[in-house]
Amino acid sequence: MRARGIVLAALAVALAAPLAGQADAQAPSFARDFGDVKFLEAYFGTLDSKIEVDAGDSNVPFTVVFANVGTQDITGISGQLSLPFGFSGTGGPGEPIQAASGSNSLAGQTFHLTFFVNVGEGTEIRQYPGSVKVDYSRLRESGVRTSFGEFAFKVTGNSVINTKAVDPFLTSLRANEVTIEITNDGTAPISGVEVLAANTQADLGSMASQTTNVQNVVILDTNWDAGHIEPGTSRQLDATIYVPASFEGATLRIPLDITYYNPHGDRQEISKVVDFFVKGLVDLRVFNVDVIELSGTTVLVGEVINEGNVNGLFGFVTVEGRAGSNIRTVTQFIDEIEIDAPVPFNVPLEFDGDPSYGEHEVKVTVRYKDGIRDEIFLEHDATVTVPSPPDVQEENPYMLLLLAAPAAVAAVVVAKRRRS
Repeated sequence: MRARGIVLAALAVALAAPLAGQADAQAPSFARDFGDVKFLEAYFGTLDSKIEVDAGDSNVPFTVVFANVGTQDITGISGQLSLPFGFSGTGGPGEPIQAASGSNSLAGQTFHLTFFVNVGEGTEIRQYPGSVKVDYSRLRESGVRTSFGEFAFKVTGNSVINTKAVDPFLTSLRANEVTIEITNDGTAPISGVEVLAANTQADLGSMASQTTNVQNVVILDTNWDAGHIEPGTSRQLDATIYVPASFEGATLRIPLDITYYNPHGDRQEISKVVDFFVKGLVDLRVFNVDVIELSGTTVLVGEVINEGNVNGLFGFVTVEGRAGSNIRTVTQFIDEIEIDAPVPFNVPLEFDGDPSYGEHEVKVTVRYKDGIRDEIFLEHDATVTVPSPPDVQEENPYMLLLLAAPAAVAAVVVAKRRRS
């Protein structure tokens, strides 16, 4: 009986061994490493906000967040950070990167350690591995416990947003088609970019009055979706702006509210101002073009009227023949072209070869400069008639005889008086 019992026991052990081995093989898939501290996340920045980091940045805060998942409060929290080559502590390469928490962590609550890190000049913008060691003590317990955590973190690069007007000049009393350029001058991409041009009191909010003066300006298309902007690239936004006459000679400052997502996925909002210089309107019209005879000279005359709100400067009028006309090109200086007062011009005509009478196609070009000294040309086509000179009448021989007879009689009378 005893031998039989031994055999049964051996058989039971033999049957149970595979089951035990199978249980041991499956154990890692369901293993749980229970401890007091659990790693949550690691990033550049502080507990309240993540920041963008680029190669060469120094003394950058690097925060690691943990959770106290134990049943007791912990105290005396300190840590040491291990990062790959290219990253170092503020003490320099080779020195430990350390931090300590100045408070306890209650059971079930989170806590963090903030280290300060230098990023090497040659560091690439990508994801890197790291690890952290945390030392702590349980309340009402002697001794120090240690926990380790591994994580991945990212060097994001910096997004730098700049704005400008492609053409910074506007004309008063006109609807101006403008283009505003949004440029990412940084090293990190931005996405979901939305732009709002604020031109109402509600939009302006608490913005200081000296930073903007758009309350009386009409801006069409004030909202734009710029989408994704890679580093070193731009997006152009089109708008129509009408500026009243009172802005002539002033700088128009248009505030832009820009919202976007940074490389951390956090939504950011910044304010920019785009400046335009408002120049006055010089609006010229040429009329009453004709040809007259003046003191024996054939002269082309006409008038220029300025219907704008500022004077045109350094005005010239050029007349040239068109469509086979032999009128030479001639220029006359007319000086300032004042507003609301016609400015006359009279240009003596010259011809290549003999004068050609009758109709001529001519082009009258008014050249002037505006308030910012840009030279502008206004062309006016006209048809004029060069009059023929009056006919010269032939002398009548009978009239000469009639005039000669009294002269002969007078000569005879004078001769008789001398003889007597």
